[in-house]
This record gives sequence, structure tokens and C-alpha cells, in this order.
Amino acid sequence: MSYTHIYCGDGKGKTTAAIGLAVRMAGCGGRAVLVRFLKNDDSGEVEALRQIKGITVIPCRKTFGFTWQMTEEQKREAADFYRDLFKEASDTALRCANEGQTLFVMDEVCAAVRSGLLEKEQILEFLDSCPENLEVVMTGRDPVPEFTERADYISEIRKIRHPFDDGVAARKGIEY
Repeated sequence: MSYTHIYCGDGKGKTTAAIGLAVRMAGCGGRAVLVRFLKNDDSGEVEALRQIKGITVIPCRKTFGFTWQMTEEQKREAADFYRDLFKEASDTALRCANEGQTLFVMDEVCAAVRSGLLEKEQILEFLDSCPENLEVVMTGRDPVPEFTERADYISEIRKIRHPFDDGVAARKGIEY
């Protein structure tokens, strides 16, 4: 049976939890496919994950900056890019699932949908047609109700305190 996991909330650790699950799957002889939305590949885990047998990281070849700073034209370009990125990643995950148990991590997919840069219907169609041996993980703040209705696991990560609140910038190796 295929299960869907959501790691959501305003706290730090959603991506970290999803990556931990991908490493666990690979360590048990399964496959994991990871795609990242709204982020670039300049994050410490990307290179490490690429070195793990059984894990495929779909490269994010383009970045667009913060959604609230984008022009309408940039938002349209980003939406086209993310639609194609999702298609590439989901096709890869389905191919891997044909070979055995696979975990498909869609990092920041909830935020990409909420910000209008990825179509909810595209994700829902995929979720509703997943084969039994494909487990799906979605991360990001504020998942849409249609995602939570379909989820078998939902973990909310809540921020209690974070150095960002005191003006500390993201630190390499910790936040990215």
C-alpha cells in the first residue's frame, strides 16, 4: 500500500526529517527520489545525498528568489519551470517504483502550491494514481486541505525559538 507523509509547520526540520527518511529507505535497499521546489542546490545535504547509492536528487537548475519579490512575469516563468520539474521528478519516481520500493520526497511542495507556482491538481492527480510500492513525502508550511485529506502521516514541526528571530542569518551546515 502506498502511504503519503506530510512534514509541515513553521519550525525548522521539515526537510531534515524527509531526508532522514530517504536515507533510511536507501539504507534498507530501497530507492529514494528527491525534488526540491523554491530552493537551489546550494544546500549541504544535496551533495551528500548524491553520493548515497539508491538516492536520486533531481537537480534544481534554476532559482527565482523569494515569491513575494517576484514580478508576475517571473512567477509565470517559475510556474512553468516547476511544472516541468515536477513532471521530471514524478516520472523518475515512477520508473524507480517499477524496480522496487521507492520513496518520493517533494521538498517544499506545499509552499510551491500555496504560492501559486505549482498546480495543486497536478500533485493531486499524481497522489491519486501512485502505485503501491511508491511512498510519498511532502514538506512545507500550510499544506492545502486536499493534501492533508490524502495524507496517512502528518507531522507538524512547530517553532518555539529560532535565531532568525534575533536577526541571525541562515548558517551553512545548519539551515542549508
